[in-house]
Amino acid sequence: MDTTPTLAPWRSRGYLPHFDEAGAVQALTFRLADSLPRELLFRRLEGLSPEEKARHYQLLDDYLDSGKGACWLARPEIADLMQGTLMHFDSERYRLLAWVVMPNHVHVVIETFADHPVSKVMHSWKGYSASQANKILDRTGQFWMVEYHDRKVRDETHLHNAIRYIEYNPVRARLAAREVDWPYSSARYRGRIPV
Repeated sequence: MDTTPTLAPWRSRGYLPHFDEAGAVQALTFRLADSLPRELLFRRLEGLSPEEKARHYQLLDDYLDSGKGACWLARPEIADLMQGTLMHFDSERYRLLAWVVMPNHVHVVIETFADHPVSKVMHSWKGYSASQANKILDRTGQFWMVEYHDRKVRDETHLHNAIRYIEYNPVRARLAAREVDWPYSSARYRGRIPV
């Protein structure tokens, strides 16, 4: 339940603020529960310069791309499950614009529809995929990190850059030679090749 008073469309559960507005295009990142160490995850950013904050976020990205943690999403059956989960309600609850399933995290760009804010979409994706993945893995316990990161896409340039970043992620992490070679990404459906 939302415990922090906020003005719509902003909301918070006391951790990260989230933006929920029908028709908004948003870039989302969510991670496996063990993908980041606590000292990186809970580092205080107040008082840091914009450059220091940018370095911190780059460190988080680099750490994720280095493949730390259990990396359950590296298993083809779990990656297929996650990709299918993302695609399942495309054009019904949201418009899926881009995605990539990495070994320990997922990046997505969606346009939300009325009655299906990002919070509900994320709850659906994470709840279903965690339940099914835990069955496949014959395990119990937390699968996803509780929080996720969301960012409203401001304009067409921002959208292009977000899609490029997401689809190029496997190449940057040295998991694929080209975007289209990674089987768990929108790039192979788009048929784009890096420029």
